[in-house]
Amino acid sequence: MAGQDFEAISPLLPGVESAVLEAHRNLYEREGRPWSRPIAYRWLRYEDPRPIERLREGVEKLARSGSRFDQRAVEKACAEAEKMGFSI
Repeated sequence: MAGQDFEAISPLLPGVESAVLEAHRNLYEREGRPWSRPIAYRWLRYEDPRPIERLREGVEKLARSGSRFDQRAVEKACAEAEKMGFSI
């Protein structure tokens, strides 16, 4: 998905972003660290002009740390992507 046209996949971003932020928040809470959206966005380097690539990297980092993702949110984003013709 990271290589796809941004405009084509932008409707999927809110759901994917939400799942990544929730997993990041859970990781920080488990480790006893303070969390906020700005902290998460800095961690993701979300100001980068390739937000989809940053989300992908964030998912990989969180998965390596043992974080869990909201399975329903992931399934919903995947289903929406498939409806739009993307293969995940």
